[in-house]
Amino acid sequence: MFQIGFSLNYDELYQKLKQEGFSEDEMLASSLIGKSDKGNFYDKFRSRLMFPIKDVQDRVIAFGGRVLDDSKPKYINSPENIVYSKGRNLFGLNIAKKSGKDKIIMVEGYMDAISLYQRGITNVVASLGTALTEAQGRLLRKYASQVIIGYDSDGAGQAATMRGMEILQNLGCDIRILQLDGDAKDPDEYVIKYGSGRFEKCVENAISLVEFKVKNLKQSMNIQTASDKIKFLNEIVKILSKVDNSIEREIYIDRIAKEYGISKESIYAEANKRAYKEHQGIKMIQKPMKSMLKEKTKKEQKEIGNKRENVLISLLLNQEIDAYSQIKEKIAPEDFKTENNFQIAKRLYEHFEKGNSNSNVLNLFPEEELMSHITSILAEDDQISNTKKAVEDILNGYEKEKLLNERNEIVKQLENPEISKEEASNLETRLSNLIIKIAKMK
Repeated sequence: MFQIGFSLNYDELYQKLKQEGFSEDEMLASSLIGKSDKGNFYDKFRSRLMFPIKDVQDRVIAFGGRVLDDSKPKYINSPENIVYSKGRNLFGLNIAKKSGKDKIIMVEGYMDAISLYQRGITNVVASLGTALTEAQGRLLRKYASQVIIGYDSDGAGQAATMRGMEILQNLGCDIRILQLDGDAKDPDEYVIKYGSGRFEKCVENAISLVEFKVKNLKQSMNIQTASDKIKFLNEIVKILSKVDNSIEREIYIDRIAKEYGISKESIYAEANKRAYKEHQGIKMIQKPMKSMLKEKTKKEQKEIGNKRENVLISLLLNQEIDAYSQIKEKIAPEDFKTENNFQIAKRLYEHFEKGNSNSNVLNLFPEEELMSHITSILAEDDQISNTKKAVEDILNGYEKEKLLNERNEIVKQLENPEISKEEASNLETRLSNLIIKIAKMK
């Protein structure tokens, strides 16, 4: 499943690649082969257990190597390049997404992930030596409704957990934090020591983000003293103020009151005091809040537009010239609103207009900024099985957006009190036709 292997000594891979016809420049660019000061070529991964790192589409994009003795460094990994970005991939997601479960367990290292998989826990992924990124968070949310973070229990692991939680929370994920009983420091050690059954119970009992924050807060204070108890109460209220659902907030208040020996009335009193202070400034924040809501809507629309553009760029980069023929009928390079996408689309259009294929298309972009943008687009997992249908859907999206903008503009003109009856009648007719046309669109 994980296709784990072993790299031999010194230059076996180099000799094999040379035999297969790869040039030395290509081998060096792969980051699998190095060149010494004396001009000798050697395998960078030698005498190591090898772990292929795959993207969600099961394509090998990098490698991790681990020694079997006390040699240093213990681990080495492929560097980032056009194919591989640590912050845009997760080890084992290609396997976890097939587990049939609606939750994913995230651990720190691929040894943890493999160890759990060997014991029947298949919905597990690992980060790739970097703090959790938004791109990874979006991947997790795409394949699971609940994410359980199972990082190590040491200080570094807990700090990483907190950073990861904030990212996932901002993306709207249902987050749970694994709490291991016993004396194991990480999921790998725990499952070996206590078995998968007991580990699964820990997964089922994983605590929420609010509970995790309160637990960490409690560990940093001595609530037996009056001053710390007041601080503890104030911080709890801050945490609970971020819980939007009133029923969920009520459950947390009840649970916290029982577990930490604080009366519910004290929590409510402090919460009301805080709410009153904020309420006093309501006149000052009403207007900005209204504009903030508008900005959010515009931001969401911009994100949708960027995503749509990125998918079109991805299709042009990955598919045959047929995709271009379909796209160019309705979308010109000037229709791409982000500067990078406009520049990329312009060169691709020119490239395909000359009858070229997309085999050497990446050579069109020597600029680092454009290549970095292309890398991020190609790293997205769009999994398009029907190119023609995908393009049709995107083009329909563009058409609908134009119609909606025209509708909104007409509504705005109709609000003008100085408009004549004739102008209003004509606009209302156009508006009616637009509404019917929009309604008929899929």
